[in-house]
Amino acid sequence: MRRPHIRGHRLAIAVAVTTAATFTAGVAGTASASSTASPVAATSASTRAPQKVVDAALAAVHAHASATGVGKKDTLKATDALVDPDGRQHVRFVRTHRGLPVLGGDLVVHLTAKSAYESVTRAYRHQVDVPDTDPKLSASEARTKAAAVAKGRAGDAELVVDARENRTTLAYRVQVADSRTAEAGGARTVVLDAASGAVLSNSPVDDSFLSPAVQAKLRARGERLDPATGSLTPSPAATAEAAGTAGFPSAATGSGASFFVGTVPLSTTRTAKKSFTLKDSTRGNTETRDAGDKELEKFADGKAFTSTTNRWGNGTTNSRATAAVDAQYGITSTLDFYKKTFGRKGIKNDGRGAHALVHFGKKVGNAYWSSDCGCMLYGDGDGKTFAKPLVVLDVTGHELSHGVVDATANLQPTRVDAEGNQFGEPGSLNESLADIFGSAVEFSTNNPKNPPNYLMGEKLGLDQKFLRRLDKPSLDKLEGTVDYWSKESYDTEVHAGSGVSSHAYYLLAEGSGKKTIGGVAYDSPTFKGSKVTGIGRKKATAIFYRALTRYMVSTTDFHDARTATLHAAKDLYGAKSTEYKAVDKAWAAVNVTAANTPNQH
Repeated sequence: MRRPHIRGHRLAIAVAVTTAATFTAGVAGTASASSTASPVAATSASTRAPQKVVDAALAAVHAHASATGVGKKDTLKATDALVDPDGRQHVRFVRTHRGLPVLGGDLVVHLTAKSAYESVTRAYRHQVDVPDTDPKLSASEARTKAAAVAKGRAGDAELVVDARENRTTLAYRVQVADSRTAEAGGARTVVLDAASGAVLSNSPVDDSFLSPAVQAKLRARGERLDPATGSLTPSPAATAEAAGTAGFPSAATGSGASFFVGTVPLSTTRTAKKSFTLKDSTRGNTETRDAGDKELEKFADGKAFTSTTNRWGNGTTNSRATAAVDAQYGITSTLDFYKKTFGRKGIKNDGRGAHALVHFGKKVGNAYWSSDCGCMLYGDGDGKTFAKPLVVLDVTGHELSHGVVDATANLQPTRVDAEGNQFGEPGSLNESLADIFGSAVEFSTNNPKNPPNYLMGEKLGLDQKFLRRLDKPSLDKLEGTVDYWSKESYDTEVHAGSGVSSHAYYLLAEGSGKKTIGGVAYDSPTFKGSKVTGIGRKKATAIFYRALTRYMVSTTDFHDARTATLHAAKDLYGAKSTEYKAVDKAWAAVNVTAANTPNQH
């Protein structure tokens, strides 16, 4: 874990760096937000950095092998590197062992400004070592077994080392497409013991906003989601913006009539005098396309939305472009939040925009983040329980934030059941961070027709008026979300378990007790009735983002997250600061303390 840090209480925002030989992150100048970035974001603009940053981290890893757990048969690949304004460095690695990818072998190495080793944050802490790499099970047998387990079409069987939990096992990893156990025929990743053929894990590739358990409960209740829509205002005329060069394509400003937020401005691309495409060149070519009611696997296979007027949608399902308006608006709002708040350029911080496919599949009542596609997928609803596409702003902010987590800590559930429900604290933390940053997207966007709040899915039309909420998570009776940590959290369904860290974040931001924020009444309780005074949403969000990008790895649980956010608060504000003390109090208020840390820590 990370050691002492920046002196003083000034805000320390990091600079993303790249190494062409190992990874690409934050290429400066390839994307920009329409809104003006804050001075804080400007200081974190991405730049190129020398290979010596990663080289120094690699040298430190091997010099401190007892702490990092990296052996002579291991090879590391840098996937991200961050340099703070004071020069301190953080390099994130994935690992191979004897040439095989290691599941649960990721780590982050922390260096001083002079590139000296400071500490390490690592996933499973046992030594990785397999006696040989000759499997007893053949690749063909593994593919057959995986196809049977996931009920789909198996791809190649890849040999890996599974270092998750307390094992170090030679295994096969197989991706199974068109799985009949996944909603909308999605893919699943099956990991099998290469000796016995035992199933070690079976996980859906795409993250869905509504879990299978919630969908089943809604259907059993006969509850119908009919999301409330916004009123429309007249659409302004389209305008062409300066594109830097004469001719086409060029940037233009159009307008869209959405389902949920009325009429919104849209940055589009003018391809001819009277021809426009729903592609935003000012945000890394962010684009929404029509999946044509098919379960497409590639964004490129979608049909581009085009217009002769640069006016999109009509606020109803009569226009296929209406869903695209909400999707595009949600994506650009999310990108703007990350850029102006943290200087993050795109979901992967590589300057690229984000993509979406609307009208995905037939009668699909969900929304997904697809790591394979690198895009958002939106179904139109099943026509029974789900009446409209889930293209709501906080849903998009939530799902794209899963993409940010994938690109950084890559938090993974500890197990997945046959129906696709996920369990365990790292997965719960993943869901929580998506809720936290999804809520922050609403506050950042501040659209009066979609008022910001600490509720998730409040526009979905649920009987309980929201899906989840951060102030008192247990008010979510649909998912059974919990307010406090207990030993049962280790194997709690991830949406239900997400309440622990979401509650800690809310308490850090706003404090405990009754208050009204933006017209919404909150009354946040605490474990054993302690009182917590909030430090404000901006500071709380900065602390959780810094913790995610520097101090979390694939296995981070709630006690690790407490440590990570304390490190982040120390970096940003100092070890004796009010903010640091508030982080400690917020976690204690949800029953996560140093004293009750499980033994495996």
